[in-house]
Amino acid sequence: MTPGHLQIVVCAAGPAPDVTTLINTAHEQSWTTAVTATPHATRFIDIPAIEELTGAPVRSDYRTSPGTRRSLPTADALVIAPATYNSINKIALGLADNYAMTTIAELIGRHVPTVIVPFVNTALATRHPYRRAVASLRDEGVHILLGPDHDWEPHPPGTGNDRRLTFPWTTAFHAAAALAEKAQPQK
Repeated sequence: MTPGHLQIVVCAAGPAPDVTTLINTAHEQSWTTAVTATPHATRFIDIPAIEELTGAPVRSDYRTSPGTRRSLPTADALVIAPATYNSINKIALGLADNYAMTTIAELIGRHVPTVIVPFVNTALATRHPYRRAVASLRDEGVHILLGPDHDWEPHPPGTGNDRRLTFPWTTAFHAAAALAEKAQPQK
């Protein structure tokens, strides 16, 4: 596995505090990481701990200093996890109403290998907007860890806390790394 840079976008869902599992998994494979959080996800995660672990600031808002240059490496892969019902629908529609959604829209538009790991309950997952969003994103080449092939399914309403412990952080990294490897030009 060739080392690269993993951009991570965290949404406001139960497993978000455990994003360090994804970061550590990437680091064990010599990948660098950086985290962007949706505005609400900042309440779920330990920002100082993540910044110490990644060596990069957790971004959740646009830069306020004009003229400052981006200091993060170019992303070789993107993992959006845990991805909420709301975020998945926004991503599919191309809505960029906050820094995290703008980052996602741009990276998908640049054809950066992208993995989304939904964290939704079965009531939300049966909705037509969600099902259309998942299909649309897959049609666009986004890899969504969802369904029996990925051993990850929506959970019954009210059982999210039980599912937090089995969230597929490691699977998400390996899927992203495999996609990034395939996307590299052949030598």
